[in-house]
Amino acid sequence: MPYVIAVYDVEADRTRLFLKLFRRYLTHIQNSVLEGQITEGRLERLRGEVDDILEPGESVLIYRVSSDDYVDRTVFGTDPKADDTFL
Repeated sequence: MPYVIAVYDVEADRTRLFLKLFRRYLTHIQNSVLEGQITEGRLERLRGEVDDILEPGESVLIYRVSSDDYVDRTVFGTDPKADDTFL
């Protein structure tokens, strides 16, 4: 299952829309950053939904890694992903 890091830069009044969308698929890490494992099918669905709501001047970056085993993740301070276990 691929590991994905998603970053979005959208108009301030539309950030809730994107956050709500991405939270259905990934874990919210920081302001406009989410990450997590996702199936290929769900990743394609997410890409389609992003494409449907994206407006001119906005951007979304989705970094796909074949596995979280290949992500060297270093956190300084409190790890927001640690809260994921309590959902």
